[in-house]
Parts: sequence; C-alpha cells; structure tokens
Amino acid sequence: MKKITLLLAIAATSAGIVSAKGITPVGIDSIQFDRQGDYMMLNMNVNLQPTDVQSTRAQILTPLIVSEEGDTLALPSVGVYGRLRYINYLRNGVHPLSGGSEELFRSSERPADYSYHTDVPYEAWMNNSELLMRRRLYGCADCLIEERIDPVTKHFEPSPLIPEIVYFEAKDNGPVIESLEGAAYIDFIVDKTFIAPEYRRNPQELLKIQSSIDTVLNDKDVTITGVWLKGFASPESPYSHNTDLAIGRTEAIKRYINQLYNFQDDIISTDYEPEDWEGLRRFVENSNIDHKAEILEIIDSDMAPDPKEAYMKKKFPAEYKFMLETWYPALRHTEYRITYEVKRFDDLDKIREVMRTKPNRLTLREFFLLGNACKPGSEEFNEVYETAVRMYPNDPVANINAANAALQRKDYTTAQNYLAKAGDSPEAIYARGSLAFLLGRYDEAEALMKEVPMIPASRSTLEEIAKIRAAKEATTAPTLLL
Repeated sequence: MKKITLLLAIAATSAGIVSAKGITPVGIDSIQFDRQGDYMMLNMNVNLQPTDVQSTRAQILTPLIVSEEGDTLALPSVGVYGRLRYINYLRNGVHPLSGGSEELFRSSERPADYSYHTDVPYEAWMNNSELLMRRRLYGCADCLIEERIDPVTKHFEPSPLIPEIVYFEAKDNGPVIESLEGAAYIDFIVDKTFIAPEYRRNPQELLKIQSSIDTVLNDKDVTITGVWLKGFASPESPYSHNTDLAIGRTEAIKRYINQLYNFQDDIISTDYEPEDWEGLRRFVENSNIDHKAEILEIIDSDMAPDPKEAYMKKKFPAEYKFMLETWYPALRHTEYRITYEVKRFDDLDKIREVMRTKPNRLTLREFFLLGNACKPGSEEFNEVYETAVRMYPNDPVANINAANAALQRKDYTTAQNYLAKAGDSPEAIYARGSLAFLLGRYDEAEALMKEVPMIPASRSTLEEIAKIRAAKEATTAPTLLL
C-alpha cells in the first residue's frame, strides 16, 4: 500500500500527454463494494466494449481503494492489448503493463462485459474509503499517452457508537420488605393453653422462634415490622374445643415472645386454625397407608369437622390410630412469619457488598446507582444489570437496562429476550429501535425511532439511517467513467 495524490478529473501525467484522445467512456454497474467479515469484496460488471485500442497500444484499467487520508491499495488490473502488443506479450514473455496481477485480453477478443471479482484482507483504514478506477493508455515503447482516475463508489460502515446506548433511571418504589418463616411444635399439657417451657420438646421448639427473631434483630441493615403467629390444633376432640385451644395457645406464645422482646404493641399479630385438615391431607397424600384413597375422599368431603373425624375413626380404626399417634402431634403447631424492612443504601461500597451477599435486598435505584458508577461494558457493569434483572425479572426498566447492557456487548439474542419483557414505554421502543439498527434492519429501526422523538438519541439514529441509505444508493447506481 502507498499514498498517492489522485486527480478525479482528466489528468495528464506529463506535459507531453494528449488529454482525452484515446480513453473513451466505460460503463460499470452491478457494483458490490463491501466488507464481508475479514475481507473487502469487490464485484462489478465492467463494459469493455469502448476499450478498443490500436495495434501497438494497450489500455489498463486498475481499481483503487483510497482512504480520505490517501492510503491506497491497487487491485488486480484488466488489460486490453492491441494485436502487436498482445503478440509481443505472448512471444517474448513481457510483463503486464500494470506491474502486478492483471487479467489480459487481446483487443479483438475482449468480452463486451467483464465480470470483475476480487477480495483483499480488510484493514481499518478502508472504512469510508472510495473505490476509484484508474485508466491508462500506453503507446509503443511503453510510453504513457493518457491517464485518468475517476470515482466509482464508496464503502460506508455505520459507526459502532450509533445508536447511542441510553440507560434509564429507576424510580424508588419504596422499601424492600422481606420475611423469615418457620413452624414450631409447642407441646401443651392436655387441655391447657399455658406454655410450660421445659415440657417435652418445648426448649428446642421455643428456641426456633427465638433464634429466628434474633437473626433479624442482629442484622443492622433491617428493622422488624411485624411478627405473625398462627396456631393449629389437630382434628381430635370437638371442633369448638379445638377452636378455644388454637386461640388460647397462640395467645400464650404471643405472651411468651412479649416477655423476651420489647416490641411495640402492634408488632405481633395472631391467627388460628382450629383443626389442621389441610396438613393431615398432605401427610396422607404422601404416605402409603392402607385405604389411602377412601381416607382422602373423607377428608375432602363436605361433612362438618366433627362428623368427618368420627366417620373416619369408625370406618378405618387401625389407620385412624396410626394417624393419631404418628401425624396428629405434628398438626398441633404454630406457624410464624417475621417481616422486616431493609434499609436503603447510598454508599457504593455497601451496595457492592450487598449485591454479592444478599442482592434481593437492593432496590432498582441502588442497582442503577452502582451501574452508573461502573465503566460501560466492564465486567462489573454487566454484572450489575444482569443481577438487577434477575432480582426484578418482570420489571420493565430492569429489562430495558439489561437489554441495553447486552446491546453494548453486542449480545443481540440476549437483548431481544429482555426487550420482550420491557413494556411499551418510549425507552423500550427506543431500545428496540437500537437493536433493529444494529442488526441492519433499517426500515424497522426508522419506524421505531420516529415513534420516540422525545428521546434526543433517536434523531441522531434517524440521521445515520439516512446516511446509510444514501451511501447504499450511490453504490448501486450504474457508473459511467467519462
């Protein structure tokens, strides 16, 4: 490759060259001058009919790739030689006049149309380069009679920075509320509703509730907002009596917790289920007990609780005894749920720490605070937006920004998947237009960008689409080199 100064009008190489006497117009059409992966491809149809030359003359056509800075690469030439010139070439092994690779024809045998094809390794300077055609007419003794260089077409590639990737801020949708749930199996003395802390399994079961509350209380990043208790009794005994037991025993656990912790009055709430038939059904369903189907049918029936239990006990006494001894104790339990509010974070290091340990505690606002502080396209940058959309998989803004991060790293399949859940906001439409642009679907991109004129970057993308179309139209138009 070398740098030369090119004259795009008729040019004489010396004062002695007669201008425009022997070079006649040449038509070129069906031009394809594009980058294909690692190569620059040139395909075109050249009309050689006007290239007839006298017996001692030759006309050499050489395509040139030229950058705006003058970087130049000469492509293989096409030579049309007069009769004597051609014979001398065949008999004496004379080198082609182009000095390089050349497709050579005898003037009387040249085709009317020549299909030209070549490819060369692509180099960065070829972006926005121009294809020129240099035509030289030689006389005897290899003297240059005439030369001219004319523009044919241009190669234009869209800038990879267009369209602009725009990230959108998430509104703060309020605090993150979490909960810790569990079940404790407190043993009460028969027909009693007070807690005996040392009775049977009670030390271990009471410790379950206490440890769960302590776990939350010892977390400096959260504040307990509620403790919910629900007591259950098993189906034996009259339903009304079980109702009293479930209510009384749940209140007993509430009093026990209030003795341990200085909670405000409205923190602890209670509920009850007189008989845990749903729990019994799960045990039966997952077992291999005899008459399993018949017992499930009884449990699912519309009978009142007391007749249901009496019928099951009478119909299947052996199975009832097994259930009473094996499963009923577990039906006498208390479910609990501790809800708490996570504090908000503005410190970036703290947000990083929470993202790596408990990312579900971050709001989208906090994810985007960290994302804005990262270098676009960096590993941490991608991790922030991928984690955000994993924590908020149905949030439109989380999906828009995750799609934009995917666009930035040219992962178009992932971007398309996120955009399917991004909604129909102007930001989502713009992101879809960006994807269409980057995939070369310019009609689709144009239609989408026109829908969102309120986003400034959409206008620059529309301008870029217009440039691309103009460049493509210029490359497809037939060229007449005068």
